[in-house]
Amino acid sequence: MSTSSDAQQTTDLNAQTVSQIAHLARLSLNDTQSAEYAQSLNKILGMMESLKGINTDDVEPLKSPFDNPQPLRADVVTESNHRDEYQAVAPATEAGLYLVPRVIE
Repeated sequence: MSTSSDAQQTTDLNAQTVSQIAHLARLSLNDTQSAEYAQSLNKILGMMESLKGINTDDVEPLKSPFDNPQPLRADVVTESNHRDEYQAVAPATEAGLYLVPRVIE
C-alpha cells in the first residue's frame, strides 16, 4: 500500500497485503480469494479517490432527502406489561429478574 500526502493519492492493494490483513482479522483466504479481494478493493478505493476530487463547497448540508419532515407517531405505550406472565414459566426469578446458574467462577 503506497501512502502520500498528495491530494491525488493512489492506493494499490496487492494479494499479499490482503492476505496479511485477512490474517490479522483471523480470516482464512486462499491465494485466489486474496487476488480477487485485492482487485475489488482497488476498484472501491479508486472510486473513493475520484469522489475526493468533487467540489462540494457550494452544496448545502442535507438533513433529510425529503422536502417535508416525516410525521412521527405519538409517543404512547402500545403494549401492556407481560412480565408476570413471562416469568411464570421461568425456572427461577427474584424481584422481577431471571435467575440463572453461575457460569463463571
